[in-house]
Amino acid sequence: MVSAGQTSASRPQWADESWDSTVLHIDMDAFFLSVELLDQPELAGKPAVVGGKSGRSVVTSASYEARRYGIRSAMPMSQAVALYPRLIVIEPSREKYTRASQQVMSVLHEITPWVEQLSIDEAFIDVAGARRRLGTPAQIAALIKDRVRAATALPSTVGVAANKSVAKIASDHSKPDGIGVVPAEQTRQYLAPLPVNVIWGVGPKLVQRLNNANIHTVGDLAMQDTRRMQRWLGAVGPHIVGLARGDDLRIVEPHHDTKSVSVEHTFEQDITNAHELEKYLLDLSYECSRRMRHDGFVAWGLSVKVKDVDLSTRTKSMSLQTAASSGAVFFNHTKPLVEELMRNRWHPVRLLGVRADRVAEPVEQQETQESLFDVDETPTQTHANQDWYSTDQILDDVAKKFPSAAIKPARLLQHERQQRMSDG
Repeated sequence: MVSAGQTSASRPQWADESWDSTVLHIDMDAFFLSVELLDQPELAGKPAVVGGKSGRSVVTSASYEARRYGIRSAMPMSQAVALYPRLIVIEPSREKYTRASQQVMSVLHEITPWVEQLSIDEAFIDVAGARRRLGTPAQIAALIKDRVRAATALPSTVGVAANKSVAKIASDHSKPDGIGVVPAEQTRQYLAPLPVNVIWGVGPKLVQRLNNANIHTVGDLAMQDTRRMQRWLGAVGPHIVGLARGDDLRIVEPHHDTKSVSVEHTFEQDITNAHELEKYLLDLSYECSRRMRHDGFVAWGLSVKVKDVDLSTRTKSMSLQTAASSGAVFFNHTKPLVEELMRNRWHPVRLLGVRADRVAEPVEQQETQESLFDVDETPTQTHANQDWYSTDQILDDVAKKFPSAAIKPARLLQHERQQRMSDG
């Protein structure tokens, strides 16, 4: 990465003031909704959100028209509809978002190998090595937007700065469909008038503490003594002062290892029946394992999460003696975890989640699947474990060819039939 202190004399004659701002933050605008609007263009310009239609679902993505009513991502759907009763709610389509994300990331990798994907719809890239070939960082940002739109028909926003923190702030303040450029030598000048909550790590509670100390802007924060801030706030004090001064030494890391894969479900009505809870756990275990296999990972640990009716959250984790990616194995290990949580404190369950921890690429598929149940390795047991793996492969193959096919564990299908009968 080119230093922010590089002299203008070392720049090419055609380089503009963005030459030293080599870190770009690319963020897709209202990504999930924008993808849905490609298939439903008649909804463009209307207050709309993506999310489940049940009252306990949350907003995944909101149009800018919906945001004018105070509707935001992660807001409970019931609250969003209360803010605007005529809100258009679109059910999410995971496969469409994955396909669009892959197209976006492919465009970025054409620009530079220095791509750090943060989520399905945003990434950092370092274009220091691409400037001679493609132009200044500001020109590369415009090129990225054009190529992303050509590949996906989707709008994006790009922040251009000398480091990650400022690039993210610049993109946030340039939405929608914009480019925000912060020349390296103007970093502190750009940050100074902004509210202190733009700094990473400064949440509502910390904002209140800072405001009570008459620290309202990033410029106010930048002037604080780091030792005094450490005594007051601990390790976070010097850290946020450094960010306020435009100091961020983190580099763009192309190989960002996935640490976990999780799925969860918020119930329309609180679950009070242990048998019913077990059926949902079975479904989540198979879904979590399917996502693991889709991404080419195995797990060395498993966790479960239960949110009670009083909104308190409880979790329990375990380590696996042998890595696994089978839905049956996930369920057999998570079931005792949930049972223990419920024995210790039985409450109606509002949310249930399953997470695969310490995920990694399998060293050898045969080796990772030989001891799925952590029992003595008899020939019969080994053969059964291999059968589980073969069954998962069949399920995955069928799902690829027939996405709507309802091939699931028999007891889960029976549970769904019972639910439909009771609902009908």
